Order: sequence, then structure tokens, then C-alpha cells
Amino acid sequence: MCRTDSMSEPPEGNQRRGGDDVDPVFTALLEDSVEDLYESAPCGYLSTLMDGTVAKVNGTLLDWLGLRRADLVGRRRFADLLTVGGRMYHETHFAPLLRMQGELRGVALEMKTAEGRRIPVLVSSSVKHGSEGEPLLIRTTVVDASDRRAYEEELLRRRQDADRARQEAERTRAEAEEARRQAEADRERLADALAVLQKSLLPDTLPAVPGLETAVHYHTASPDQLGGDFYDLFAIDGGRWAFFLGDVCGKGPQAAALTSLTRYTLRAAAQHDPEPRAALTALNTALHERYTAGGDPRYCTCVFGILEPGGDGRTTVRLASGGHPPALVMRADGRAEFLHTPGGLLVGALPTAPFTSATTTLAPGDTLLLYTDGLTEARTGPTRHTLFGEDGLLAFAAEHTSAAPRTLIAALAELLRGLGDGLDDDTALFAIGAPASGAPSSGAPSSEVPASQAPGSQAPAFEARPGDPAHPATRHPR
Repeated sequence: MCRTDSMSEPPEGNQRRGGDDVDPVFTALLEDSVEDLYESAPCGYLSTLMDGTVAKVNGTLLDWLGLRRADLVGRRRFADLLTVGGRMYHETHFAPLLRMQGELRGVALEMKTAEGRRIPVLVSSSVKHGSEGEPLLIRTTVVDASDRRAYEEELLRRRQDADRARQEAERTRAEAEEARRQAEADRERLADALAVLQKSLLPDTLPAVPGLETAVHYHTASPDQLGGDFYDLFAIDGGRWAFFLGDVCGKGPQAAALTSLTRYTLRAAAQHDPEPRAALTALNTALHERYTAGGDPRYCTCVFGILEPGGDGRTTVRLASGGHPPALVMRADGRAEFLHTPGGLLVGALPTAPFTSATTTLAPGDTLLLYTDGLTEARTGPTRHTLFGEDGLLAFAAEHTSAAPRTLIAALAELLRGLGDGLDDDTALFAIGAPASGAPSSGAPSSEVPASQAPGSQAPAFEARPGDPAHPATRHPR
């Protein structure tokens, strides 16, 4: 680091080592006159009297304004060179402040050229005083701020563009939010409408069957679509009861129409001829004539059965199946087995279809489980690539053979909840059981606990009986 007081001046006329003479060209560059430096300065200079009359001006400012020196000196005032707005500011702010402070720096103004063009400038002025302190004249420096103004205007445009973009984004976001709220409101209205329609497709409650206990659970895979599974239980005469559970093809309103036709056809057929195969044959004829024969094939799977309670606590079950997964019988002694009905075809697919029947007896402590394929086709495992299947159901049943119908259905509902997104189809569960020896009688009517819920929710896992302790409906959100 050099100190200025230790530096010696080079000998006059010698600025090179070794005493070489200074380059004549370089010397010529240093010999600019003061007058030339003033006239050709990169900024404008002018001096005015205290009233603003121009007394001196350099060539740079004259070139910018397109004026002659004779047009300004002694003829015009500094304020005359400004725009209208600039003159007003000069008279009200610039001149008073300059008189008070003696100096102003970097004031933004606009000057007019001879052609009427505006030049943005930055003006700095100072007052020159005499030996007695009296003000003599005003010296003013004018810097062309066109580039700076263009830069500022570009910044302003960009900020305005950004503001407009932000406002547009906010407007778009507000519109999207309003659309989302409207969509949610529409979805709620749709869910309410679907809930009413879904309720009409399923019984509100199941009647109490003397000597038996029943339980149901219903889950719809989508809150925006009607479920296609169905079930029912009703009396035929004083000693026999009919029941069915099934699954129609498709989703939505068309599936709902098919479900409605299926339920009322089976109810009517059971009153005419309660034999299970006859009921399914009547349903097959009705569906085929209504849909398939007209070029709109629609069908369903269904299990239809008849219950004949006996006086010894045992109940005879006769059922037939049309393309439906086999019923599962859980015995009090710990056995669990499927009640197969081989050969049953889809109901409504063909003009005539063979249906086979099977018979079993429910002893005290035994339970018959009906289900739709939403249970066995549920995907399990970490990757959701493995189906729960009949083997999984059989293994589950083997661990719950002693469970009463409502306990079994509650356990299955908990299983369904644990499957999460692996459960992507409607699922209906229906259990019928004979109470174990010593259990309270179930002959009283069922309490009014809903057996079906709105789409997207799940039904109670059981139907309570008046003889049982109070038990609230259990809902398992998917």
C-alpha cells in the first residue's frame, strides 16, 4: 500500500523511466483548454442571474435543445426551457428551496427542445455569492436522464405487468375456489339425492325371524354412484321366510332400475311359488324379456333361499344360486364350509337358465353368511395385488365360528375398513344364525336401526334386538 507523502513527483517533462520524452500525442490530449472542456462537457452547463435569466450556456446543452446561444443568453430564463409541469415545480419548489439552501442536487425535471420534444434531465444548482455574501448568480448542471427514464419506465411496466399477472392469478384462484365450493355443494346435493334413492333400494330394517338372529352390512365403493348390491328378508306365510342377496351388473341409475326390478320380482315370485329355483327362474325370465331380448343385456348374480324354523331350535335352509359366490356355513363345533350350488348361471343372461339348489340345517350356534364379490375380490397386501379370495374368507371364518351373526358382521366390517383402497367394489354382507343354547330368544321384532346408508358410507354392522343391550349403529368409513 502506497503513501502519498512518500511519493516523489517525476521530473518536469519526464514521465517515463530512463528520462524518455513524453509522447507528443499524449501531451496534446492533456492540453485541452478550460473553454473547450466547458463547451464539450458530457453534461449541460448554464449560469443564470438570480432572476433566472440565462447568462452563459455550454454547447452540449445547446445541442440537446436544438437552440442557438443568441436565442438564450440575455433573452430567456431557465424556467422557459422547462415543460409546463417543470415550470410550475420550479416556481413553487425548486427556486424557493434554492434561495433558502443555496444548493439543490439531482432534481428530476423535463426540458423542451426546439422541436417540442421532451428530455428528462437531472438538475443540480448552486448559488455563487460575492465577497460580502451577496448572491450573484446560479450555476446549474443538467444531466440527460433519458436512459434512466427509459429504465425506470421499463421497471414500471414490468411491475404493472406483474401486478396484472398477480391480479389475474388471484382472480383465477378465486374463480377456481368458487368452482370448487360449487362442485362440493353439487356433490353434497347429489349425495343427498343418491342417499334417498339408495334407501329406496334396500330395506330400512330387517324383520325379526322367530328363533333366528340376523345382521347386515352394506358398503358402497363410491359416494357419487348408486351401489348395485341388494338384499332382503320377508315373511311368506306364518312359518316360512324368504331371503335373497345379489349383485346387479353396472353402476348408477341403470343399475338402480335393475335392482328395483330384481327385488320386486323376487318378492312377487316368492309369494307365488317359494321354491328357490322357481323364484330365480321367474327373475331370469323377467330380466331377459325386459333387457337382453331387446338388445340391452343386463343380468345379476343372486342367492335366494327359504327359512323354515323348526320347533327343536333347528332351522332348515333351502337355497338356489344364479352365478353368485357360494354361501358360507359356520358351525358351532368350529367347522366352516362353503355351501356350493354348482351350475347356476347368471340371472337374465339367457332365455332359460338352469339353477341348482342346496339344503342345510342351522343348529343352535350355527351361522349362514351371504356376501357379494366385493369382499372376495378385495385387494390385500402391501402392494394391493393379492385378492382376499374364498380361501381368505374361509380362514377368517374359521377364527370366528363361535361368533353370533352381529358379532361376525361387525368383525367383517372391521376387516373391510382395514382394506382401505383395496376395497373398490360395493360389498353387501348378510348373516343368519340360530342362537346358541342358552342365548336369549330372538323372536321379538327388530328395533328400528337402519340397515342401509347413503352412498359412500357404511351401514350398521348389525341389527339390534329389543332383548339385547342397547348398541348404537357402528359406522366404518372406508
